[in-house]
Amino acid sequence: MAEESLTVRDNRTGKEYVLPITNGTVPAPKFRDIKTGPDDFGLMCYDPALNNTAVCKSRITYIDGDKGILEYRGYPIEQLAEKSTYLEVAYLVLHGELPTSEQLKQWIHDITHHTIIHENIKRFIGSFHHDAHPMGILCGTVGAMSTFYPSAKNIEDSECRALQIRRLIAKMPTIAAFAYRHSVGMPVVYPDNDLSYTANFLSMMNKMTELKYQPDPVLVRALDVLFILHADHEQNCSTSAVRVVGSSRVDPYSALAAGIAALYGPLHGGANEAVLRMLQEIGSKDKIPALIRKVKAKEALLMGFGHRVYKNFDPRAKIIKVLADQVFDRVPRNPLLDIALELERIALQDDYFIQHKLYPNVDFYSGLIYQSLRFPVDMFPVLFAIARTSGWLAQWEEMILDEKEQRIARPRQVYLGAKRREYVAIEKR
Repeated sequence: MAEESLTVRDNRTGKEYVLPITNGTVPAPKFRDIKTGPDDFGLMCYDPALNNTAVCKSRITYIDGDKGILEYRGYPIEQLAEKSTYLEVAYLVLHGELPTSEQLKQWIHDITHHTIIHENIKRFIGSFHHDAHPMGILCGTVGAMSTFYPSAKNIEDSECRALQIRRLIAKMPTIAAFAYRHSVGMPVVYPDNDLSYTANFLSMMNKMTELKYQPDPVLVRALDVLFILHADHEQNCSTSAVRVVGSSRVDPYSALAAGIAALYGPLHGGANEAVLRMLQEIGSKDKIPALIRKVKAKEALLMGFGHRVYKNFDPRAKIIKVLADQVFDRVPRNPLLDIALELERIALQDDYFIQHKLYPNVDFYSGLIYQSLRFPVDMFPVLFAIARTSGWLAQWEEMILDEKEQRIARPRQVYLGAKRREYVAIEKR
């Protein structure tokens, strides 16, 4: 059997170095040994967006982009979306195993009975300007929650961590719904402990004067599946932000506020909104061929196609397309759906898109579904954040427990600035 190592020859010095290979990776610090002399700092790896740099070891989510595979703790996303619920998946992501019947019952009880937020948090949300973006309110409020729960800083205490995890998963939909109601000038709706996790969220979003809000179970299930599909996705931008900030050993509220801030960016949490805008700009099916020509000429972007990780197809997209059919059987058909279906049909028959492996991703249909569930576009990244809370917390706790290898994040840089120079007095400049 071949030795698990890499031999590197430094042509500057003629020296050879043997670097160990473990789990398909080479330890970056080993490159520091490659020097031209005693005063040389040693080599570094230059990887601006960390496209090919593993920053942690994880047992939570597995992705094979070439084969279109996504698994949480070894379970295929297709099976979880078909058979599970969001809270059960949240338990799986956090604890590593599917819960027993009793464990799930207790978990649901614990989450349900933490959904109420402190009245001062409600007033804090009410202090934002009336047209504040719900995502900005969510980010600020989650960060501020660390001051309401000062014991959260005791991150070495497993019971304290578990309590904050329950609080965050439970309260995130409440904060999100309160932020939305504030942004449209409506009174808040308090949680209803008789409803499921997603049904309760729909109630807090949409309830008007009725004594009891009863959402359509098909729509509740659709939102539950969407939350499952977004629960975790390996080391993406927001998850990396949670880990980097969390590496300072800060409380989970502050770490998750960093993740929300990263998700607020249009390149991360705004993709499904961009799809909707593209479909609205197309306007009608007869204008699709013109867009396709522009895309192939690199004069326009085709939103919702292709993925940074998935080079074959996004397994979540297949699930969402089926989900869209179920949703549009219960609500008025979104007129943009026909444009989306025709765009997908034409693109998937075009050699250009086939050769470049440009297939619909999770964002292509999710925005249409959210819009049909009466969520305004500003709420799209907020929905993403609610679902991703369980994944962020699982990644955060995994990092906390990995004391052997994890240290405070401290990336290197390649300095290209001025060499040393002497200060010049202002009258001589």
